[in-house]
Amino acid sequence: MTRPAYATDLLLQQFIDSALQEDIGEGDHSSLGALTSHQSARARLLVKANGIIAGVELAQLIFQSVDGQLQVQPMFTDGQQVVVGDVVLTVKGNARSILASERLVLNCMQRMSGIATYTSQLCKLLEGTKARIMDTRKTTPNFRLAEKWAVAIGGGLNHRFALYDMVMLKDNHVDMAGGIQAAISNTRQYLKRENKNLRIEIETRTLKEVEEVLAVGGVDVIMLDNMSLEEMRQAVQKIAGRFKTEASGGITEAALRQVADTGVDYISVGALTHSAKSLDLSLKVF
Repeated sequence: MTRPAYATDLLLQQFIDSALQEDIGEGDHSSLGALTSHQSARARLLVKANGIIAGVELAQLIFQSVDGQLQVQPMFTDGQQVVVGDVVLTVKGNARSILASERLVLNCMQRMSGIATYTSQLCKLLEGTKARIMDTRKTTPNFRLAEKWAVAIGGGLNHRFALYDMVMLKDNHVDMAGGIQAAISNTRQYLKRENKNLRIEIETRTLKEVEEVLAVGGVDVIMLDNMSLEEMRQAVQKIAGRFKTEASGGITEAALRQVADTGVDYISVGALTHSAKSLDLSLKVF
């Protein structure tokens, strides 16, 4: 798949450099002590659990960042189904370089593949409905780029990447601003004043608040937060396609299909990034 726009070369390199500094520091003394500087090796990345593979492109960037002479040969691309025993990629070159890359590659790929696998499973539960699975900002600090990328690889939609690329007026914003009308009006004036073209989403907690938003207008998406299934159905009917709708708030896998059947456009699930189990992978010399 095409790399998401937010996964820029600059941000990826900054992430890789920071992660390698954290892991290697002044040097990998185990490899420096046990191996000669010119010793070569080859290794393969093995799959130990079935799922959707993610992070192949990122792994190649990591290997190249550690040592531009490492030769990486992918057998799978991001988003493909893998089963136990599959070889995702092989890497050949300086032994010290391979070992210096190993843990960061595995940490990224295992986490990303787990997220992609879980996202894909939830997407399948929505087949036949118009609803799409969407992630949230409930991500690991400094690892959001990779986690949201994994959601996209798994077939989900990315919500806003951060606080700066979309306006999300949540309950605290509304309450602090003095109500829905004030929150929307203040925001629209701010965006006009600052010459910013950002989409606006507003959270609603009751049908009354939905009606208030409909009376004011000026938004792109209405979030239906922690509403019952019947409340969501009524809200969707009231909104009648004027704005996109997002269901949010502790939505479980078991309830996912029922929520989708209310007619919402999006279902945001924080568990995609904060609760997905990593996919078991290993890097072995051969």
